[in-house]
Amino acid sequence: MRPPSFYCLFCISIFLAILFGFPSRSGAGQQDVPQVALVGCAHIHTPHFVEVLKQHSAQVKVKCVWDHDAERAKRRVAELGVPVVNDVNEIWSDPQIKAVVICSETDRHEPLILAAAKAHKHIYAEKPLGMGAADSYAMAKAIDDAGVMFQTGYFMRGDPKLQFLKEKVAKNAFGTITRIRGCNCHSGALGGWFDTEWQWMADPKQAGVGAYGDLGTHSLDLILWLIPHQVTRGTATISMGTSRYPGCDEYGEGVFVFDNGMIASLAAGWDDVSNPVSLEICGTEGHATIVNDQLYFMSKHVPGSDDKKAWTELPAAWPIPLEQFIEALNGKKAPLISADEAAYRCAVMEALYKGANAKAWVEPSQPVRSGQ
Repeated sequence: MRPPSFYCLFCISIFLAILFGFPSRSGAGQQDVPQVALVGCAHIHTPHFVEVLKQHSAQVKVKCVWDHDAERAKRRVAELGVPVVNDVNEIWSDPQIKAVVICSETDRHEPLILAAAKAHKHIYAEKPLGMGAADSYAMAKAIDDAGVMFQTGYFMRGDPKLQFLKEKVAKNAFGTITRIRGCNCHSGALGGWFDTEWQWMADPKQAGVGAYGDLGTHSLDLILWLIPHQVTRGTATISMGTSRYPGCDEYGEGVFVFDNGMIASLAAGWDDVSNPVSLEICGTEGHATIVNDQLYFMSKHVPGSDDKKAWTELPAAWPIPLEQFIEALNGKKAPLISADEAAYRCAVMEALYKGANAKAWVEPSQPVRSGQ
């Protein structure tokens, strides 16, 4: 009897592989997991992001960490069990690294993000995107031109109450919206949150903003996300509050106007012991408030709506923005925030600060693209 031919052996091996499963290649699964680098560890959210990356180790692998402060980088690699990279250019030139998570000081965002985009790395960057309109629009253009994915930390969009309101605004449940108010405050200055490791966040020269811009950018994002219109002008008043952090505002209140005539107000600060009323939407045919994390909603177009009792029929919460970014890296659809959106928030916030300094209305800067 002749020995079986090579072709017969091949067919038998394929049959057995299908029947019992293909043998696993050592390390093959890990090779398929997107690899990322943590670029900068300055932001107060960094410890939480490290935990998220560790929790999602089956979907993303942190290859290395870089920070201009070597000691700070060493603290994070001890938690992640990966090496420190002393030269950030090693990250840009590494073909295995598909994305970066940038948690540096805000004044370091522009060179890092421009380099990441040039190297075609997908980018998660903490908010705010930039120091103001000019650098933010430059980063947004570089990201768009490179065609890489972008995400930033506006986590409030994923709240079921905000998703519900986004849908109702789109369906005209409020009629003509006349006013919208956002408020985002905590006791960070009262509690000394920025006294030590996170002190740079209370230095506008590094952070670009003080308390008003730091927390206000979240509520600003929600307002601009809910209302699909351009801001024509804005102004604000800011205060140093307790003056715990010299040269840094601790709270403020601003107002801006949309091109359809709707008026928005925005409050934010680090000097508040409570923040019970976070959002209000006023319309000719509907009204909504979020009070103590409860949504009160009524509309002439929604049967059963009653702003005297909490509305509880809400969609599921979204994953936090970093988890959405990890999903997108793995080819899943995720509601990523565009770089253009992030840049526009910086432009509007810059107008509010300029208005506060000049005691005047200021028009937000618009991006300048080629051909304009």
